[in-house]
Amino acid sequence: MENRQPITRKNNFPQIKVCGFTNVEEMITCASLGADAVGFVFYPKSPRNVTEDQAREMALAVPPDVTPVGVFVNETFSAIMRKVERCFLRAVQLHGRESPGLVSRLQKEKLPVIKALFSEGSPSFKDVSNYAASAYLVECGKGLLPGGNALIWDWKEAKRLGDAYPRILAGGLTPENVYDAVTAGEPDAVDVCSGVESAPGRKNLEKVKAFIDAVSRCDLRKNLRRIF
Repeated sequence: MENRQPITRKNNFPQIKVCGFTNVEEMITCASLGADAVGFVFYPKSPRNVTEDQAREMALAVPPDVTPVGVFVNETFSAIMRKVERCFLRAVQLHGRESPGLVSRLQKEKLPVIKALFSEGSPSFKDVSNYAASAYLVECGKGLLPGGNALIWDWKEAKRLGDAYPRILAGGLTPENVYDAVTAGEPDAVDVCSGVESAPGRKNLEKVKAFIDAVSRCDLRKNLRRIF
């Protein structure tokens, strides 16, 4: 792939998380292209599920300025903390029906917590005040999996969350539509998975670069919060 130079960061376009890695070389390249965070999925029903050994290998290769995030669905506190400690995770994303109490307990571990909320699922956007999360990932909530279903939704609905809550936009994002999605939803960050893949868990590096290029062209003309 040609021109793998990282994007110069500005303050007026969202941070970028690329999720669902299973391959350390692809993860390293995506980090070098300008990803602010990389996600490792710990959910056995997902085609992107990784073992502790896989996640640890990737996390050890993450550059210092890129955040490795563990993605969990309805896991227990002890199971999450085991993987945080063994896989050198620096943030966690809860993508199921986790309780506000679990979020608070993880926060007490000085661990940034991202809680997923759904426009057509539970917990919904109206539940945001129940959670004391560091940031909130917002997406549709339809599909067979908790995330990574590639379903496009009405991204402007993300603004219903309100500017008081840091938000990450996800759901059906691709290099071709992310500019419009960011303009509609005005997020602090975006999260992409299937939209830049050649197969589940395998990233198409040309698509990743095109996605990051597209996000870098956004200009929301407001102060965006750094989540990662």
